[in-house]
Amino acid sequence: MSSTDTEIERAGLSGLATSLIKVWAMLGGIVLLCVVAVNVFSVLGGIFWKPFPGDFEMTEVGVAVAAFAFLPYCQLTGSNVSADIFTSGASPKTVAFLTLLGSIIAFFFSLLLMWRMYDGMLDQKAYNYITAILQFPHWIAYIPILISLALLAVASFLSARENIAQLRKA
Repeated sequence: MSSTDTEIERAGLSGLATSLIKVWAMLGGIVLLCVVAVNVFSVLGGIFWKPFPGDFEMTEVGVAVAAFAFLPYCQLTGSNVSADIFTSGASPKTVAFLTLLGSIIAFFFSLLLMWRMYDGMLDQKAYNYITAILQFPHWIAYIPILISLALLAVASFLSARENIAQLRKA
């Protein structure tokens, strides 16, 4: 089933979740573009005047936030890395089952990561960890990452539901 087919079928809360996940991925792309702009500015600054202070810290936080922002969209569209070489000779039913299994694992893994990242955020806040140059509190970066993981759980649930339907058809 292509991503276009699934977009047509999703309505109501599923459609709302799909739209939210797409917007979140776009915001992740904007964050990544900002990281690139900061790095370009810093390199040019190093050549012509002063480099941008804290560019490494901003890159570190920005790339982490952006990478997590893309995960729900990848799950929802079936764009995650897959080992098709192992399933190329498998029956459609086997492929559908393995795809469903992957969605279920992604769901539980997102919940596990959300739990641990939330505890990590609380620790970062309690110990007042900050970056060395910009004095940026580490815990703030956890907020968009936790939102991404919650959206990953939603995307995994939606894709598992669709995978069950595919398994029944196979």
